[in-house]
Amino acid sequence: MSESANLAGGKVTYLDGHIANLGGRPSPASPCRCSSATPLIEVAQNETHPLKLIRIRDPYIDLEPVSAAPLKPGGEQDFRLIFDAITPDWDGAYPEVRVIHVETK
Repeated sequence: MSESANLAGGKVTYLDGHIANLGGRPSPASPCRCSSATPLIEVAQNETHPLKLIRIRDPYIDLEPVSAAPLKPGGEQDFRLIFDAITPDWDGAYPEVRVIHVETK
């Protein structure tokens, strides 16, 4: 996870990870449900985000939706989820990320 300031003076939080297609067909879309907790282990924030794949890291990180280049069977790729706002109740731990729907071609 990392943070960055945005042009409006707020901050944006990034969650980077790695995903693999263990199925037998290409996967063009994979929305994710992200849940974070409070210190009392209650749900603080629960959102659905589109999975964006990291295509280039240098000189900057370039993201592309999975639909632009579906993950092939056996393929692996780094991804990034972007959070424009984080609830102040968040406990600071990594959120739980689940792929909630997988489309195949």
